[in-house]
Amino acid sequence: MQKKLFLILGGADSGKSVFAENLVKQLAGSNARLCYIATAAIEDEEMAERVERHKARRGPEWRIVEGRTEATLAALAKDEVALLDCATLWLSGQMLAETAGEADLPTAFSGLETALAAARGTVVIVSNETGLGIVPMHPLSRAFRAAQGQLNQRLAALADVAVLVVAGLPLVLKGELP
Repeated sequence: MQKKLFLILGGADSGKSVFAENLVKQLAGSNARLCYIATAAIEDEEMAERVERHKARRGPEWRIVEGRTEATLAALAKDEVALLDCATLWLSGQMLAETAGEADLPTAFSGLETALAAARGTVVIVSNETGLGIVPMHPLSRAFRAAQGQLNQRLAALADVAVLVVAGLPLVLKGELP
């Protein structure tokens, strides 16, 4: 399988994760290994329940990696298809680290891009499209929305295929789906 990068965009509960999971299984066929790169920090009961629903839906054949996004991508084997779900929660963690003085976004973005370039397997990234709603009132929310837009643009530029999922329906923005 030739290495490819897919970007799956959509709003909250738009069906983007289900679409991405099905795409990964299709891309993997019967020969490739499945890798799920989780970026969510489980800090409340609602998020814990959401994560458990996602795990149950995926099944046991997935290798799950939590909290080592860049290292996992860089070490991705040629026979693996990885699902990074999601870039939005990855960004949230980066912004929290930046606020604490532990990181900066340009360096984080470059690090993610470097890891994606180093990956030998195919990667499917899920990310939220946050720019279609109203302008947030809080400065931090506006900064997050702007950073998410910048990240999505950078990922789309790198992607072989970019898809917007709305109401569970895919709209191909760039490239072709298999």
